[in-house]
Amino acid sequence: METCRQADLNHWLTDDSATYRHTAGHFVRWARANKVTTVHVPAVRRHGPSRPLDDEHRWNVARRLLHDDTIKPEDRPAGLLLLLYAQWPAAISRLTVDHIEETDGAVHIRLGAVPVELRAPVAELALRQVTVRRSHAVLARTDSPWLFPGGQPGRPISAWAMGERLRNLGIRLAEARSAALFQLATELTAAVLARTLGIDITVAVKWQRAAAGD
Repeated sequence: METCRQADLNHWLTDDSATYRHTAGHFVRWARANKVTTVHVPAVRRHGPSRPLDDEHRWNVARRLLHDDTIKPEDRPAGLLLLLYAQWPAAISRLTVDHIEETDGAVHIRLGAVPVELRAPVAELALRQVTVRRSHAVLARTDSPWLFPGGQPGRPISAWAMGERLRNLGIRLAEARSAALFQLATELTAAVLARTLGIDITVAVKWQRAAAGD
């Protein structure tokens, strides 16, 4: 903590590779309160979904991504993964072509420990993106395994860049994800929610309680 400056902390907080930001934020705020350091991490107030408004906007954007062929084909499945499956941009950006599989006509995506079956037309959009990525590899345009490659060879798109692309589609990232989690928590048990979406079980339990009105 002695050599850490605010600029160093700000750089780390915005780095795609940074982990445990939430836990680190608690520690830094504790250290500042106890006069161990002068750097700070602002607390983030989390609001629950205002369900009717969030859902209306979320479904309007989702319908546009499902049916509007003028939208970039790679943006459509990326946006739907957030709107329908509550995936953060950081998680979406790190998907590879191997995360999507087609077996006996069924298309699955592995977001957590247990694969999720994608329904049409989301399945078709996901398969189209896999096909494009693999075709590029065959033609030696890229050897990237990433489903959403970035500008640097061999690297995925950054979480920040993915977030910007989704915002440009009209997606309100935090509200849309909260609304998606709220809806999914009314349909799935906490254990299934955690295994299929790749979220922590304690988070899944909290959302299920919220959805149940507890």
